[in-house]
Amino acid sequence: MVSRKHQKLVFSFFMALLMSCIMSFVISVFNVGLVENIIFIWLKSWVFAFAVAFPTVYVVAPFVHKLVAYVLHDEEEKA
Repeated sequence: MVSRKHQKLVFSFFMALLMSCIMSFVISVFNVGLVENIIFIWLKSWVFAFAVAFPTVYVVAPFVHKLVAYVLHDEEEKA
């Protein structure tokens, strides 16, 4: 297993892996349809998408966490 000190890196890896997988498949099917070689087209797109998504998630995640903390409020603050 991986040490907890690498949590940001591991989170970024899995988030980028799953999101790039889903989005590259959806966009590939949207652009070319369910053609005979869609799997090859999708896998090629996925590699490129992951290469962009992983460093992006790693850099952007702290900003998103701060944005979420800003937007959300504690239940006690309603009163």
